[in-house]
Amino acid sequence: MFEKILIANRGEIACRVMKTARRMGIATVAVYSDADANAPHVQMADEAVHIGPAVAAESYLVMDRIIDSIRQTGAQAVHPGYGFLSENAVFAQRLKDEGVAFIGPPVGAIEAMGDKITSKKLADEAGVSTVPGHMGLIDDAEEAVKIASRVGYPVMIKASAGGGGKGMRIAWDDAGAREGFALSRSEAKSSFGDERIFIEKFVQKPRHIEIQVLGDTHGNIVYLGERECSIQRRNQKVIEEAPSPFLDAATRKAMGEQSVALARAVDYCSAGTVEFIVDPDRNFYFLEMNTRLQVEHPVTELITGIDLVEQMIRVAAGEKLEITQDDVALNGWAIESRLYAEDPYRNFLPSIGRLTRYRPPAEEARGAGIVRNDTGVEEGGEISMYYDPMIAKLCTWAPDRSAAIDLMQDALDGFELEGIGHNIPFLQAVMNHPRFRSGDISTAFIEEEYPEGFEGAALSGEEVAMAVALAGLAHVIGERRNARISGTLANRSRVVGEDWVAIADDPVTGRSTLPVTVRSSEAGYAVCVDNGETLMVTTGWTPGNPVMQATVGDREITLKIAPEADGMRIRWRGASMRVSVRSVHAAQLATLMPVKLPPDTSKYLLCPMPGLVVSIMVSEGDEVQEGQALAVVEAMKMENVLRAEKRATVAAIKAEPGASLAVDEIIMEFT
Repeated sequence: MFEKILIANRGEIACRVMKTARRMGIATVAVYSDADANAPHVQMADEAVHIGPAVAAESYLVMDRIIDSIRQTGAQAVHPGYGFLSENAVFAQRLKDEGVAFIGPPVGAIEAMGDKITSKKLADEAGVSTVPGHMGLIDDAEEAVKIASRVGYPVMIKASAGGGGKGMRIAWDDAGAREGFALSRSEAKSSFGDERIFIEKFVQKPRHIEIQVLGDTHGNIVYLGERECSIQRRNQKVIEEAPSPFLDAATRKAMGEQSVALARAVDYCSAGTVEFIVDPDRNFYFLEMNTRLQVEHPVTELITGIDLVEQMIRVAAGEKLEITQDDVALNGWAIESRLYAEDPYRNFLPSIGRLTRYRPPAEEARGAGIVRNDTGVEEGGEISMYYDPMIAKLCTWAPDRSAAIDLMQDALDGFELEGIGHNIPFLQAVMNHPRFRSGDISTAFIEEEYPEGFEGAALSGEEVAMAVALAGLAHVIGERRNARISGTLANRSRVVGEDWVAIADDPVTGRSTLPVTVRSSEAGYAVCVDNGETLMVTTGWTPGNPVMQATVGDREITLKIAPEADGMRIRWRGASMRVSVRSVHAAQLATLMPVKLPPDTSKYLLCPMPGLVVSIMVSEGDEVQEGQALAVVEAMKMENVLRAEKRATVAAIKAEPGASLAVDEIIMEFT
């Protein structure tokens, strides 16, 4: 077994690998860029080596610097994590030439599966079901249009060396094919250094289901069940689960056996994933094979009890698998939520900044379930524009799917994350969505359920009453504390009333004005909203605490409370509502106050996220039409096309290609 391994990665996956290595008694080496000098993975490692500037192309992607780090530290093996150099055959070969073990598959398998065109041909030869399409390379946009027309719209335009949703575009017509080809090729070149593009038929309403395979160097290969990864936006997975609520035993077996056949065809060893798209009739088609550890591997570990990182290390050390296919049993259900530095209220645009508060839920057993959180950040750390926006992977396991979802809801409710835009509200909304809970999902779930964008979860009437009840209670607790402040006769004689009025403003359900009564009882508090059912509440919450944990009847509730001018912000189950609690008389007077209107920004194109202007596609004086592309802004390795919302004339261009812009900085002005 190895004595020391180097992790050629950063963030949560570097920390994840180190946890297993530490348990196995193996020393670890971290590498880090300027931006990661104080990162958790650097602190966690036994040794750390600086490898260059923040930009990945000058640090984490520079093979020579990784090789130099290996020589400096005497590491015997390298775990690449995912992304960066994890599927780079040249890197794997260089390690082999250095006499250093690559904790991953052999060079030949990486080469064969890393090229999507070659991999589809090999899959077809191995008897794996494949998607119709054009498997040859495409030279220019016009050729892309001809091929797309022949295959039949809609089509998927994909980078041959792509992964992680980058270099992928769906085209529904000729114009979309031209634009998609240009954008996919540009993203592919910047992300992978390989601009080759191919086209395949886009299967509508598919599910994205993948099979985890594991093999050794002695010819043993097993599959470890499947993961459902259908909740996606921009071809990037957001929520995964294992097993899939859609597959039956026969389909699972067929997909698993085909995955093993493909792995065997390329002499695969280590952990790998064979991805499929599955139509509503359970017909499945090979998508690609990822020759690395997947982001979503924890859900497989939770339902199988198998540590995939440990197995990868043991296989790289030449050990035989101790697992046979008959040993693989799927136990219970696991859910993974990817927490991203993205603002769901702004179409999931990237967010950067400092984590002013980061308090994830404890990793622990909860009742019959388990909470796990794979992360690589800490409170006070910076989320930069240089790397992937993922902050953490929150996972829950329970004996069945419904219980795993419930546990995930509770864990998300208590996840404290402040300082940047993040997608926790969206994750909460999905967990609470009837369609998700029923298992009726596809890769089109987000665009179908949130066609106008995400504005927040729509709470039921009962849930709104619950949130308002706790907001009213929080207000009364605060008022009672204020009344106990000594020093004035007025405070000593002040009595806090029981009857109040709550004005709740929710972007989804609108404004509601509800009477709230709060009375003390021997068991805690009796709270009544809108003359409805009286709720018995116990809580140890004190003013200033950003999280309220309360027992309402026999139900445990966790919600977030943030003070705002003349009120508070309540966030719970994906909803974010502003609640003002006033005396009855003050509430009457408040109805007479004028409403301040937001500023008119309709004549500007504003930068929706911190990013780099890649191109300006119009000139001053041009008349633009609704939907016309105006500019391209790159943020966190993704290129975003900004389009005109209505017909207008470009009056002035305020930014130029190469400019680094902040959120809401003006790009151009219209008349």
